[in-house]
Amino acid sequence: MIPSLTLNDGRSIPQLGLGTWPLDDQAVEVAVATALELGYRHIDTAVKYGNETGVGRGIRASGVPREEVFVTTKLDGEYQGDDRAVDGLRASLARLQLDYVDLLLIHWPLPRRGEFVSTWRTFERLQQDGLVRSIGVSNFKPAHLDVLVAETDVVPAVNQIQLSPAIQRTQQRAYDAEHGIVTESWSPLGGQSGDLLAAPVLADVGDKHGRTPAQVVLRWHVQNGLVVIPKSGDPERMKKNLAIFDFELDADDLAAIDSLDEGPDAGVDSDSTGH
Repeated sequence: MIPSLTLNDGRSIPQLGLGTWPLDDQAVEVAVATALELGYRHIDTAVKYGNETGVGRGIRASGVPREEVFVTTKLDGEYQGDDRAVDGLRASLARLQLDYVDLLLIHWPLPRRGEFVSTWRTFERLQQDGLVRSIGVSNFKPAHLDVLVAETDVVPAVNQIQLSPAIQRTQQRAYDAEHGIVTESWSPLGGQSGDLLAAPVLADVGDKHGRTPAQVVLRWHVQNGLVVIPKSGDPERMKKNLAIFDFELDADDLAAIDSLDEGPDAGVDSDSTGH
C-alpha cells in the first residue's frame, strides 16, 4: 500500500508515482496500464511530453476506476499569460479523455516573461470550475513562490523540482515546508547526474537492507517526506520501485546518503526547457 501525503487544500497525493517522460503514446499506454495493475495509483505527465493520449489510454486499459488514480499534467510556456491555460487544460483533458485532473502544474516559471502570476490566477479559476482538483508549480524557486504568495489567493499545493541525493535542494525544501507546499522529486534516481546509483555509499546501505541502490534512494525520498515519481517502462523495475515500503533507513543510513549532495548549484535552472 502506497502512503499518501495531505496537501494544503485538504486533498491527498500518493507518495510514489510513475513518471512518464520521455515515453511516447504507444510505450506509455503499456507502461501506465502495467503500473496501475501492479498497484501504482499516481501518474505524472505533461503537455510537453507529448504522451497524454497514451496516458489516458493506459488508465482506461488498466480497468482501475478513475477516482482511484491521481493524474498530474503540466502546462508549459505556450499556455502562460491571460487565459491561455483554459484552452491548454481543456486540450489536455480531451487527450486524456478525462473530466478533470487531480493536479495541474505550471511547468516552469519563465520569470523573464513575467506571466506566471496571471497564469496562476487562471489556474485558481480552473480549480474553482472543477476541471482540476489541486494546483501547483514545477521548477519554481523561493523568489518565484514569494511573488505568488504575495499576489494571489491560493498557495501552491505542490512544487515539483529536480531532486535526488546528489541534488538535495535543502533550502528549497525548507521553504516549501514552511509554506505548506509538498515537494515532489523529478529525476529522483539521479537522471542527468549519471553516476549516482553507482555510489559505494548506496551499495553499502543496500547490502545492509538487502535492497538495490535505486530502492535505497527512493526510500530516502519517502523518509524525507517527499513525493517521488521514478520513470520506467520496464515492469520488473516498476515492481522494484514499488517495493520500498517494508524497510526503513536508520539515522546512520540517512546521514551517509546525505553526504552525496553535490551542493546548491547542482541541477537545472528554472528557465530550463528540459523536464
